[in-house]
Amino acid sequence: MAKKISKRLKDLAQKVDVNKTYDVESGVSTLKTLASTKFDETVEIALRLGVDPRHADQMIRGAVVLPHGTGRTVRVAVFAKGIKADEARNAGADIVGDEDLAEEIKNGNTNFDMVIASPDMMALVGKVGRILGPKGLMPNPKTGTVTADIAKAVSNAKSGQVNFRVDKKGNIHAPVGKASFPADQIRENVLEFVRAINRLKPATAKGKYIRNSAISLTMSPAVRLDSQELLEVK
Repeated sequence: MAKKISKRLKDLAQKVDVNKTYDVESGVSTLKTLASTKFDETVEIALRLGVDPRHADQMIRGAVVLPHGTGRTVRVAVFAKGIKADEARNAGADIVGDEDLAEEIKNGNTNFDMVIASPDMMALVGKVGRILGPKGLMPNPKTGTVTADIAKAVSNAKSGQVNFRVDKKGNIHAPVGKASFPADQIRENVLEFVRAINRLKPATAKGKYIRNSAISLTMSPAVRLDSQELLEVK
């Protein structure tokens, strides 16, 4: 049985031309008209890339600090000890520890959004990798979450860092703001995210790199973007 589409979604769908690809500026302006819930919806970007993630050199993964943040309050846990632990606390980390933090995670306490670790802690972090990995929380040097510069990593996380990773089908999804953000801030966040993706284009990728792209709100239809415009963002 086909799922019934609500009147709200039908009304919103009429505001989007499904046969059109929008430039970023008009796409964001259109998206702003689709906010229709009582909560501040998240703006999300979705890209389909011309890569084959089965090949290690085409696994697109990284992080970017959005100029205007994501609008989310991010809880950060840090694996560190000694001076590095002090640096983490001073930078605003919510949870800091080593063996005790690992034990908390083993007991099912993962009330945080990002995990950062100093390099000397990775053997310990590996012991809880089976828990952190499936949740997308495993620290990784490519996302700047395994680093000796703990203070900077915590600051980035708190100020709007977005970690991204291509899935098995070549898709990437990421939050790039809130519906309440001014249009120019959403646009600048979108462009900064795309800039980071373009910098990671593998030399071995064949054909068009960004094949499809769209932005949407948590509870809205998608607005298709001009992928050619995004490819030219440097």
